[in-house]
Amino acid sequence: MKKLSLVFILILISLCALSAQSLQDISLTDAVAGKAVNLQSQVKGRGLVLIFHSLDCPFAKMYESRLIALRSKYQSQGFNFILVNPEVGNNEKDQTDLRSYIDQSGINTPYLIDDKQTLSKLYKITKIPEVILLIPSSEGVTISYRGALDNNPQAESAVSTHYLDRAMDSILKGEAPNPPQARAVGCNLRSY
Repeated sequence: MKKLSLVFILILISLCALSAQSLQDISLTDAVAGKAVNLQSQVKGRGLVLIFHSLDCPFAKMYESRLIALRSKYQSQGFNFILVNPEVGNNEKDQTDLRSYIDQSGINTPYLIDDKQTLSKLYKITKIPEVILLIPSSEGVTISYRGALDNNPQAESAVSTHYLDRAMDSILKGEAPNPPQARAVGCNLRSY
């Protein structure tokens, strides 16, 4: 009986190890460039801002001008920005729609297709838009901030706390973001 239990435990451990994913293992298709992008390679400079986005979410639309302003302000200071869409397929029509969106919106950033929701599941994304700020560290890639861009998705003029701005400013000063997390508000991610 002990041998059978030990064999069962070893099988469970090996299955868990095989199913574990890391950022290094994830490559997603960029709808703009049409090429596979390894996410680990994009965490450079001061950090990588992943914005989980969908063309079908009205909250994502409300943040367009703020995303453009954030990219304009922080990209020259060493932060990379990538939109990630976990709600579309990796087909030509979806890629065309995403390319058109980037061209028309002026956001001018890579737009990755997370068609199997690999990245979304890795980071347990539940809302759109939701932000993950990754920074390079001695331990590899670290989540420095996650959550909302600010405290008012519906009215830009009523924003009183700019969470993502504050997190990136902290990193520029060599400090840890405070708070490191803020509850994201928006559309529920349709997981499958």
